[in-house]
Amino acid sequence: MDFILQSDIANVLLILGIAVLILESVVLGFSTIVLLFLGLSLLLTGLGMKIGLLDATYVAALWSNTLVTSVLAFTLWKPLRRMQSKVEVQNIDSDFAKETFVITTDVDIRGESTHLYSGIKWKLKSHQPINAGTMVKVVKTDVGVMWVEAL
Repeated sequence: MDFILQSDIANVLLILGIAVLILESVVLGFSTIVLLFLGLSLLLTGLGMKIGLLDATYVAALWSNTLVTSVLAFTLWKPLRRMQSKVEVQNIDSDFAKETFVITTDVDIRGESTHLYSGIKWKLKSHQPINAGTMVKVVKTDVGVMWVEAL
């Protein structure tokens, strides 16, 4: 084992780099960007040793990884954080989002009215007040809330 670590440090760094990148992407889902920088640094250092740009020593590997990880973190931190912070909001159009029914109580924005649908008691809300006995259509759903409008 010691022979492998000392004779072919470039391959060891390449394998470690790939392992760290797999860990970061598959297991952690790019939630810790630091491991991405470390994995890329290990790969670049291993490649540098393979093609002869760097000496194949532990000292060169340590300093190269420190420098490359720092440079990658400094240059890529803000763009990658910006990419992670973008959240797409999608309205889910469910099967009952177009359901129509007659309401039995007045409906307004406060959500004090309810409607039993599929065994669940839903709060009813509307941006405009709707009187009891009016035919309504579900236009949007939130957790436990049906937003309705008069037909």
